[in-house]
Amino acid sequence: MNYPRITVVTPSYNQGQFLEETILSVIGQQYPNLEYIIIDGGSTDNSVDVIKKYESKLAYWVSEADRGQAHAINKGFERATGDILAWLNSDDFYLPSTLAFVAARLNPAQSELLFGNCLHIFQDRALVYGSNVRREHEQRNLLLADYIIQPSAFWTRAAMQKIGPLDQTLHFGFDWEWFIRSLQAEAKLAAEDKYLSVYRIHRDHKTGVGGERRLKELATIYEKYAGVRYEELFLRCCAQRARILFFREKFRLVRLNRLEGPLLKTMFPFLFGGFTASEVGDVISML
Repeated sequence: MNYPRITVVTPSYNQGQFLEETILSVIGQQYPNLEYIIIDGGSTDNSVDVIKKYESKLAYWVSEADRGQAHAINKGFERATGDILAWLNSDDFYLPSTLAFVAARLNPAQSELLFGNCLHIFQDRALVYGSNVRREHEQRNLLLADYIIQPSAFWTRAAMQKIGPLDQTLHFGFDWEWFIRSLQAEAKLAAEDKYLSVYRIHRDHKTGVGGERRLKELATIYEKYAGVRYEELFLRCCAQRARILFFREKFRLVRLNRLEGPLLKTMFPFLFGGFTASEVGDVISML
């Protein structure tokens, strides 16, 4: 079997409690042509000690102040020599055989982006749920809903050369914005049913603590790529966020979550008038 070089970049900052599990999930793949890079933002916890424990397995690592997560990831990719690229945050981890599976599916000579399923684990609750990215890819509009789960996404160097680096002005939505640009750059997007990673949700999880800053940033992405009409819809949904999330949870409990778009469109005609049920479902998924 041919083993194209895979570069994995891990950005890290003060997540020493999770970092070792992340590192082990990468090097434990036993992939024979792995380039693993860790860019730490100058952590003050035990992160550097954890990194040093495994530095013989790393192609490169550094611990120094940076300008945010997107900047750290870009720094790693600037050093990458892999035919296939990905980043894995320091609180997530890969499932066994992920890298071998990706190597067998991606063609380094083509501009391709592969994304698989992901397990979501709530660190402080006995709750785990999966995904169905193939169905999401078929039914959702990437300009309106970020259905690509970042730790389960991999792409070729040829794709990244067309798409360019992450937008370092963004703090919360830079992965979604980059995936939208991959679509615009006509990269081949392929959804896979295999579970490739675990996405950990904990009390310091960036998306969970982003609050209004995160929502405002997502609104700018809507305006830039989908247009003002969808930006305004998203902002109106943000204003009704508590009510919408309340009903979404009720729908989930009675297994009606796949119908939440048409149900909410009926319940909130003043909010969703003029938009299709699928557009409603896409936009509320970003709340």
